[in-house]
Amino acid sequence: MRDNIKGGALTETTFLVLLAVYQPNHGYGIMRFIETATKGRVTLGAGTLYGAINALVKKQWIAPYGDEADGKKKAYIITNTGKQKVAEELRRMDEVLRLASTIIREDEDQ
Repeated sequence: MRDNIKGGALTETTFLVLLAVYQPNHGYGIMRFIETATKGRVTLGAGTLYGAINALVKKQWIAPYGDEADGKKKAYIITNTGKQKVAEELRRMDEVLRLASTIIREDEDQ
């Protein structure tokens, strides 16, 4: 996963997965959250989702949640580092949005 190399942008998949685990959530729940939140614009296959989850666990942006021994599906939750990445991404997207809005408004005023 090439997210945030040298301060760059997160992929949309990464960003959405991070949002999906602000509350403990398992793989299928994450897929449903993303599909619902994007009104079906983004749907993840199992390979993509679990690849993203594994990468995010490795980066310590999300962590397993709860006890797997009770037979429930494996759940994940965002870590404080993950929350920091989400906040950084929001600031980056806000800057891009403000720049685009300024340029478009200036063009419309001409």
